[in-house]
Amino acid sequence: MTRKILVTGGAGFIGSHLVNYLARDREMEIVVADNLYRGQFSNLTRILDNRRVSFVEADTRDAAKMRTLIEGVQVVFHLAAQSNVLRAVKDVDYSFQTNVVGTFNVLCACDRAGVQRLVFTSSREVYGEARSLPIVEDTPLAPKNAYGVSKLAGEAYCNLFRRERKLDVAILRLANVYGPGDSGRVIPIFVESALRGEPLTIYGGRQVIDFVWVGDVVAVLAEAGLRREPLPEPVNVGSGIGITLQSLAERILAETGSGGRLQVVPPRSVEVERFTADLTRFRAVFGREPAKPLCYLSDVISYIRLCQIACEVGV
Repeated sequence: MTRKILVTGGAGFIGSHLVNYLARDREMEIVVADNLYRGQFSNLTRILDNRRVSFVEADTRDAAKMRTLIEGVQVVFHLAAQSNVLRAVKDVDYSFQTNVVGTFNVLCACDRAGVQRLVFTSSREVYGEARSLPIVEDTPLAPKNAYGVSKLAGEAYCNLFRRERKLDVAILRLANVYGPGDSGRVIPIFVESALRGEPLTIYGGRQVIDFVWVGDVVAVLAEAGLRREPLPEPVNVGSGIGITLQSLAERILAETGSGGRLQVVPPRSVEVERFTADLTRFRAVFGREPAKPLCYLSDVISYIRLCQIACEVGV
């Protein structure tokens, strides 16, 4: 029996990787919804040749559109969000409308349609600044910025619908996801700067970050949505190992053969400086180990190098 899936934010970085992963299953019909604010239709060009995958330009802020899209869907992967911390701080209204109102609209539509499960992608930003590492899921939540607050509000509405409406919701708190196709975050920014021979700027110099490979993330997202057992508690998704930004920058300079240098400037107050995920619950639920942190960094560098060459020759 064919199962109908909806992926909101499916033209984005993680979303497009998830769509490609899910499309391996021949018993699935996959609908991709994205407002193309940050996502790119080009991320889906190849996969849309698959007749079981379709694309709809849609915004989660449009409640009526969400009701129409979710009718007849069994599983919803809700990735649509303003997912960049600095952009969320700069445009708090869009962040709230998309991450909070949009999530509420999706939840209402899922409840109305009798969806079997909703997978909500939350963030490590809900924890705020850590007192100690690694961070377990029952740590008090104290987000430091508008993005973290919006994700915490999304979690609160998910829990409300689980409790009051008996909607099956799985909440995954993602660490810093990296992989081909990402942009505007630390790894692609560093790589692009290194390939141009420009300085790699570190804000503050105290950052410890948990980088998790996008392939691991989409495999876990898919399992969370399709597994038989519910996921009653939030689960961290990371590598479980913290990497300093200085060591990341030095490795990128070495692997690119760049003549650039490190440049340390004052910290940005809205950014969380230290995070490493405790994976005890992750291992118990999914029975797997994530890849070692940054073991696929060379793949990302190669991808960005090819993109820069393509831009230079006008491809």
